[in-house]
Amino acid sequence: MRMAFFHSRSSNNNGNHPASSFSLLLLFLLLASVSASGTVPKAMAKPATGNFDRGPVVPTTPLVTFLELVQETALATFGQKDFDPKLYVDLSLKSNLSTTVTAFHKLPRNATGSVSIPDFKEFMHEYFDGAGNDLVYAEPPDFVPEPDGFLPKVKNHQVRAWALEVHALWKNLSRRVSCSVLNRPEFHTLLPLPGPVVIPGSRFREVYYWDSYWVIRGLLASKMYKTAKAIVTNLIYLIDTYGYVLNGARAYYTNRSQPPLLSAMVYDIYNRTGDLDLVKKALPALVKEHQFWNSGIHKVNVQDDQGRNHTLSRYYAMWNKPRPESSTIDKARASKLLNASEKEQFYRELASIAESGWDFSTRWMRNTLDFTTLAITSILPVDLNIFILKMELDIVSMAQIVRDNKTAESFLKAAQARKAAIDSVFWNEENGQWLDYWISNGTSSQECQRWKASNQNNNTFASNFVPIWIDLFNSDTCIVEKVQKSFQSSGLLGAAGIATSLTRSGEQWDFPNGWAPLQHMIVEGLGKSGSHEAKSMAQDIAMRWINTNYVAYKETGAMHEKYNVEKCGDIGGGGEYIPQTGFGWSNGVVLAFLEEFGWPADLKIGCNGVML
Repeated sequence: MRMAFFHSRSSNNNGNHPASSFSLLLLFLLLASVSASGTVPKAMAKPATGNFDRGPVVPTTPLVTFLELVQETALATFGQKDFDPKLYVDLSLKSNLSTTVTAFHKLPRNATGSVSIPDFKEFMHEYFDGAGNDLVYAEPPDFVPEPDGFLPKVKNHQVRAWALEVHALWKNLSRRVSCSVLNRPEFHTLLPLPGPVVIPGSRFREVYYWDSYWVIRGLLASKMYKTAKAIVTNLIYLIDTYGYVLNGARAYYTNRSQPPLLSAMVYDIYNRTGDLDLVKKALPALVKEHQFWNSGIHKVNVQDDQGRNHTLSRYYAMWNKPRPESSTIDKARASKLLNASEKEQFYRELASIAESGWDFSTRWMRNTLDFTTLAITSILPVDLNIFILKMELDIVSMAQIVRDNKTAESFLKAAQARKAAIDSVFWNEENGQWLDYWISNGTSSQECQRWKASNQNNNTFASNFVPIWIDLFNSDTCIVEKVQKSFQSSGLLGAAGIATSLTRSGEQWDFPNGWAPLQHMIVEGLGKSGSHEAKSMAQDIAMRWINTNYVAYKETGAMHEKYNVEKCGDIGGGGEYIPQTGFGWSNGVVLAFLEEFGWPADLKIGCNGVML
């Protein structure tokens, strides 16, 4: 196949209109190669039955195993109130592990096996450095208080002053691995990354995979290109070391990844900087990551109603025990299950949902009233496959940039095949949405599922609209019109942004919480379309989100991990830990929105237009 598509780097210094990841010809080839699967009736997803899939397990380290014991003892000692299990697996040793383990087992215990608070505190002080001490502050080399060309569309002085405060938060979140980690890695659960990092904030003391995409989008708005590249360099290091990007840079995260957005990070940085060396360095790693998501346990074959075979991907962690960072919580949740095999499968589901980034949500439950019915390994998620499609398209473009036509040809075919699969398996003409698809328990990559309309999950989630983020869909006028109408009537849009679902479950990836990544993908997709109505809706959603972030910041002095979309200025809640501040992706999305949409001088900011 001769490919004539091209790549052009934006010459706009503000970067408000990055170049498309493929040419009009590539877009035409992909759109022409497939067609939508047609109308399917509404039907609730019905769980299939079958044997549990006994997948692989990546072994943990002796230190992590020991710290889980420390975590259990801490819970017994201090009690449940304000207890955060992650703190204990983030501790660093002061002495070697064998000495610390011996001292731990010598602690005096009462009849129930617990340790007195004074004895436990003394032990902790003598043998451990505090959580977070393994990272030290790193001054970003490219930070300036007000970068040249910063947010030129923001004309309102009050909004600009706030945006500069958000910009300044990058300094607060910048870290590097301590010398102790580099010299004695066996004393730490933190992994020895080669470059500086930007952390999300609060309890999330290490770099995280999918968070980093929106951090980078904010860094690009802040003109901090070196800092953005350093993040990508660290993620490439993880692929070179482990074969995939880890959930986060801790030893207990080596058994899973997170939504694969590295290609989008590299591509967006290239669009701003034209850094050809970064593309050359990243391309082999991206090909390797693509293989991880498209083979073995992540790969599922589906035959559609026309008899065509498709390959799609799922989340599937390589772990079937309690997650070390939440071990005490996971064991308590599993206690109602009767046998060991059920518990192992439940633990695998928990870890696999953590791989999705949506931990936790009724999206993954067979019975929304029963947490133990989590079954993500039996679901083909819409958004995961969209991320992989974008990866394939990005690889095509980057391969063309470095004149690797063989790789470009191969990944063009892969993208064509995945686009056909997404249209056939996920698209629901009646709903005007892409719907997650349930598969049978225990499905392996060798089996082929027969597509059934009743296996689509007709419940409404923000993820049903994520495909509009990529150009293949937001450039299709017919699709945009259907999706916009569907979204408008979905019930997801609240006073302060897009809700994650319509179910008030108490889980953090459900109603009424809104998350920065979901706002950004849907807004950016609608905004890039050719529809005036869609562009107007995108700006309206962005303004709601900016307002709620601004008001919450003015009231609390912090940016937050999530927000309650029912009420402007209200922070989110629910889940297994208290709401966090910082916060990497929230900062990034606010800056990206202000860069794209700006803020007029005469437009007030705040709830109901009331200036705070």
